[in-house]
Amino acid sequence: MIFVLIISVILLAAVFLHFREQRSRTKYLDQQLPIAKVEQDIIISKQGDITVVFELQLPEVFTLSSEELEALHHVWVRALKILPPGTIVHKQDWYQQAKYEPYVNETEEQTFLNTASDRFFDGRKTLDHSCYLMITRRAPGRKLSNSAFNNLLRPHLSPVNVEKGDKYHEFLDKLGQFERLLCDGSFIQPRRLTTDEIVGTANRTGLLERYSFLLQEGDIPQIRELSFKPEFKIGENYCQLYSIADVEDLPNLVGSRITYDRFSTDKTKFAVSFAASVGQLLPCNHIYNQFIQIEDVQKTMKKMEAKRRRLQSLSAYSRENAIARDATNDFLNETISFSRLPVKAHFNLMAWTTDPGQLKELRNSVSSGIAQMDANPREEIKGASALYWASMPGNAADLPYNECFDTFAEQATCFFTQETSYRDSVSSFGLRLVDRQMGRPLWVDISDMPMRKGLISNRNKVVAGGSGAGKSLFMNHLLRSYVEQGAHAVIIDIGHSYQGLCNLLGGYYFTYTEDNPIRFNPFFISDGDVLDTEKRESIKTLLLALWKRDDELYKRSEYVALSNAIHLYFEKLEKDASIFPCFDSFYEFLDNEYRSVLSKEKVKEKEFDIDNFLYVLRPYYKDNEFGYLLNAKENLDMLQQRLIVFEIDAIKDNQILFPVTTLVVMSLFISKMRKLKGVRKVIVIEEAWKAIAKAGMADFIKYLYKTVRKFFGEAIVVTQEIDDVISSPIIKEAILNNADCKILLDMRKFANKFDQIQNVLGMPDKGKMMVLSLNKSNDPNRRYRELYIELGGQHMRVYGYEPSPEEYYAYTTEEKEKVLVQEYAARFNGDVRKGIKALLIDLKSKDGKS
Repeated sequence: MIFVLIISVILLAAVFLHFREQRSRTKYLDQQLPIAKVEQDIIISKQGDITVVFELQLPEVFTLSSEELEALHHVWVRALKILPPGTIVHKQDWYQQAKYEPYVNETEEQTFLNTASDRFFDGRKTLDHSCYLMITRRAPGRKLSNSAFNNLLRPHLSPVNVEKGDKYHEFLDKLGQFERLLCDGSFIQPRRLTTDEIVGTANRTGLLERYSFLLQEGDIPQIRELSFKPEFKIGENYCQLYSIADVEDLPNLVGSRITYDRFSTDKTKFAVSFAASVGQLLPCNHIYNQFIQIEDVQKTMKKMEAKRRRLQSLSAYSRENAIARDATNDFLNETISFSRLPVKAHFNLMAWTTDPGQLKELRNSVSSGIAQMDANPREEIKGASALYWASMPGNAADLPYNECFDTFAEQATCFFTQETSYRDSVSSFGLRLVDRQMGRPLWVDISDMPMRKGLISNRNKVVAGGSGAGKSLFMNHLLRSYVEQGAHAVIIDIGHSYQGLCNLLGGYYFTYTEDNPIRFNPFFISDGDVLDTEKRESIKTLLLALWKRDDELYKRSEYVALSNAIHLYFEKLEKDASIFPCFDSFYEFLDNEYRSVLSKEKVKEKEFDIDNFLYVLRPYYKDNEFGYLLNAKENLDMLQQRLIVFEIDAIKDNQILFPVTTLVVMSLFISKMRKLKGVRKVIVIEEAWKAIAKAGMADFIKYLYKTVRKFFGEAIVVTQEIDDVISSPIIKEAILNNADCKILLDMRKFANKFDQIQNVLGMPDKGKMMVLSLNKSNDPNRRYRELYIELGGQHMRVYGYEPSPEEYYAYTTEEKEKVLVQEYAARFNGDVRKGIKALLIDLKSKDGKS
């Protein structure tokens, strides 16, 4: 019994001693935190360092040319040279994996395809990027830290008084100049963080808290445990830290740019920033820290000269000393000859994952990213705590000096990441596309916002892409987005590309078949419309076109007679509501009542031959050959209908039907253009523009492209062959010179003759580089096509269009798939939405069985 009691006492003592030892090793962050306070938006450390924090908006990835990357590099170098010695520049880039969550506006009713698209993209993995720039002024007389001793080992930190004299104000003045220089070239947009954004609030984490506990932006504040042994962990996150801090680990050559082979061709080299492989192109959770310490040139020169002399004296004993002497001598010569700014630099990357099973994959990804810069990845084990601590915002002055290497500002800034992820357009109008890196949905405005920014002076567009490039799917998506946002669209098509969209949105679809020939009614005046001068003129133009040949001129008296006839006819309609307005009733009015009018007014036959007029137009009356053409009793509300499609494939060579159709289209769109005030109007001319140009409508297209912008409208021409546009001088002048938005899809089949296309389009080399990179490295697990959008020759981007399954089957132009959709819709009384839903359910069940 006594023996058992003794054993119990010994065990309790051992447990107590172990607990006391562990507690002595535990340090609480509030005691060790190097930050004393944040005052007036400035971080003040307990060592007396002061730090100002900016959030940087960088250019989007895959949007900069080699020349622009070089210019951006010079912006950084010029800005660094303005800072006083003793300043530390700490650039911190956050890349955090997230899942896309669609924005739902509860006040607006979601459409069928929007809901399907939200469901399709919901949960898609994305990589969110935020960039912060900390400018630290080291406290005068502050002791430098090293890997053997830093603030983490101090029992506690005592605040030091911060100097607030002339040097403090001089530093702030230099900081203002630095910010202005950073804005040069419009590449970078800095914004200074406020105190709340740095320290956080009760409901939102600040930058310091985010870094300490690896939280997402906007997370609710929380505390996580931090440990470095036995493994580096922050909360549930397993961390790996790599550094580029030794000259031996550096690449032999650095530059402002590097070739991205995945998007390059034998004719073009696609450029990204030198450090892109550890930034936006590294698809994992990571923070990339970039430190540059501005040195006193004279002190650095004196120190390096002493080092050179020391190595000179030792060079006879070792070849390594001789090489080091020559390198030091070259460093001194370059400093003087080219007025270089000597700096100390350090770069480290911390990556993390919540799954310990992914640590090996994470290690490989990070090592590969660093190796792509030709640098040697060095994993930090013992030094991880010191580097993590020094990388805390506001604590850059605690970076161990032995973890830095000497270089120049020009070389150091090559290691800066220069790009960010794609951004949404800040606009209420646009369409949904995806970025070309991860397929993240984006809201893109290619009409209104570019007009407001002055990038374009009109909204007109040219869309070109070869067969199979995804042109029809994209145009269906664009027009559906426009119509659902209130626009009116008139489409002239060949090939039934918009039949599915028209059925889905309940638009008017005019096409010709033997069973159901095309028909119009230019005499009908719908609700909201009026019989104005334009309406009368359009009817007269149509009647004269049917009466006279193209080379036959009409007399003034004939024009007046028709004007009087139309005026009297509509007066009769007002008096007698039982008469249905159409060509038949107009024809009967001419044959009966208007004959009497002409007789009373003694109008001679040579002035207006009514018999000849009625004889020539008789084929359009009642049961004659074309009696259906101008007597439609359906699809009459043309002015208020938001989507109207004219499919002219079957009639483009018909000498009667095609001219009438083109006149109706012209009249309709001009009417919409002038009468629908404040409403967006769009006219789309697909491959039909070739036939239209032959029919003498080239001047109409030219008029549209020059005039439509004044009426809140846009004209869009879609073609498979750029050469066709080039070969028509009128169309070339009208379209290309008056379309500030050019959209090109896959053009790889034209790569060998793209120089000619580039010259005609006035496209810079940057645009050529982007166009020839389209679809070169698409994700095989996703169904999408890329497109190049150029706005005013200034703003160039490559996006992807990835339809949801519902969108794909609503827009598809494949005959087999279109028939399948129509068959399923027929099961639900023609309801396309229900038909597509049923089709997808059946397809999914078949895939499951297979």
